[in-house]
Amino acid sequence: MLSQSDSREVIMLRWAAIFFVIAIIAAVLGFSGIAAGAAEIAKILFFVFLLVFVVTLVMALMRR
Repeated sequence: MLSQSDSREVIMLRWAAIFFVIAIIAAVLGFSGIAAGAAEIAKILFFVFLLVFVVTLVMALMRR
């Protein structure tokens, strides 16, 4: 049986794997002929994920 912190780690690992797959797909699109469209999508996703990371980091620091 997983404790609450272990289950959070599993959830975080699942999200990391999802983001990794998205990054791989963006890289494949970026190295192909549709690089311009993929680059714009990658820029948007980068800033979205950066914002999510900062918000998560601040929330974690506030809990301590």
